[in-house]
Amino acid sequence: MATTQTESTLATYPTASDGTVASTVPVGAVYAEGSTLDWGTSLVEGTVVRDEKVAPNAPWSAVVKEGHVLTIVDVGGNQSADCLLYNADEPEERYSVPDTLAWQGNAYVRTGTVLRSSEGRPLMTVVANEIDRQDTIGGACGKESNTLRYGHHVMFHHGCRENFLAEAGRRGLGVRDIVSNLNWFMNVPVEADGALGIVDGMSAPGRRVAVRAEMDVLVMVSNCPQMNNPCNDFNPTPLRMIVVDPDPDPARAGVPDPEADSPQSTQTPHTPGDAA
Repeated sequence: MATTQTESTLATYPTASDGTVASTVPVGAVYAEGSTLDWGTSLVEGTVVRDEKVAPNAPWSAVVKEGHVLTIVDVGGNQSADCLLYNADEPEERYSVPDTLAWQGNAYVRTGTVLRSSEGRPLMTVVANEIDRQDTIGGACGKESNTLRYGHHVMFHHGCRENFLAEAGRRGLGVRDIVSNLNWFMNVPVEADGALGIVDGMSAPGRRVAVRAEMDVLVMVSNCPQMNNPCNDFNPTPLRMIVVDPDPDPARAGVPDPEADSPQSTQTPHTPGDAA
């Protein structure tokens, strides 16, 4: 898949007062020439059923069948892959941040995390992960939030919310179906005082995360176009999406058994009175 390079030129936009405001942030920017790209491979052995490249700034979606494993490759490093999950048969059941975090009693997504639905049921399980932690608190960028955070001169910048809306429309979904999301490869630390921040990433070219579908799941991803904070290292790069039907032998497939290895194997959600 060819990726188009664009020049980083100074963009100007009209304002209500008939003047112009200038932005030093290029719209639709892609990675700089000479950027290191590592397309990687699947984290789990098996028969490849889908293998697609996602251009910088672009959306992507696919149905991942129950038992299949999706590997997301951070091709250029520190490239946020905003992600939403839906029950493919009943999309009113969709990914839930509060259910996921309450059941595991932890703010971060790591190997063994069960990504739960609005009904509390497992949608997908993180079976392998090559960075210390993944985010599901930072949310998705969009025109409105960009304007609020960075000023009116960025009001025309494309964001992940716009990507989600465009891809949702192709799947028969709409604005009511866009909920809080995962941010693969984005670093949002929770400080001791509870403060959050989007800071320099912990990933690198070729780093991967793999999630197994626990039912047929519609996965929507926005290859984040944000250029106003470090979530993409100010250098939007491609993603690679690889879906495999795993080897029947989990040991050969390289898939850990979450029932044996994960503290989430019990079916009792964490409550505030429990130990973290």
